[in-house]
Amino acid sequence: MVVINRVDLDKLGETVEMIRKDISKARRTTRLEGEWFLDSVDGPQFRAEVSVERGKFVLEADQPGFLGGGGTRPGPMHYCLYGVAACTGATFATIAATEGIILRRMMVTVESYMDFSKTLGLTDRPIVEEVKLRITVDTDAEEKRIQELRKFAEERCPAVFCLTTSVKMTVEVTRWR
Repeated sequence: MVVINRVDLDKLGETVEMIRKDISKARRTTRLEGEWFLDSVDGPQFRAEVSVERGKFVLEADQPGFLGGGGTRPGPMHYCLYGVAACTGATFATIAATEGIILRRMMVTVESYMDFSKTLGLTDRPIVEEVKLRITVDTDAEEKRIQELRKFAEERCPAVFCLTTSVKMTVEVTRWR
């Protein structure tokens, strides 16, 4: 087993070959279903159980106090930013690994600058003004190669794609039956 930057290159190579032979295998669906708690005053407002290959995990969220929550858990934007940071970091580390670039250390920092006036129904201003993402690496790779990896990570990361590209989204509300 060849592992660089905590990326199993053998498994990744098998996936690339499988998809190269049948491009339809590149399509995946990710699904999450959660419940908003209406009866409790304390604790999380929202909970979802997420299934992964090797188990299940519970994610809980609570709005910050200024938005009517209790601030007892990460808020939805924390999870959004976590997803962006984790996905971009994974994409960067994976591309580096496939290029044989060893990272001794990597940190990902993400910040969002937000205006909640539209969320509160007060204006029509954009809710998210900007998202800044910084990847800090310790590596022997030349600066030019690091910037190439950054460019590839921006182009190939699913979370960055969702933030920078108009994605068709359908929202529907149904009744319990």
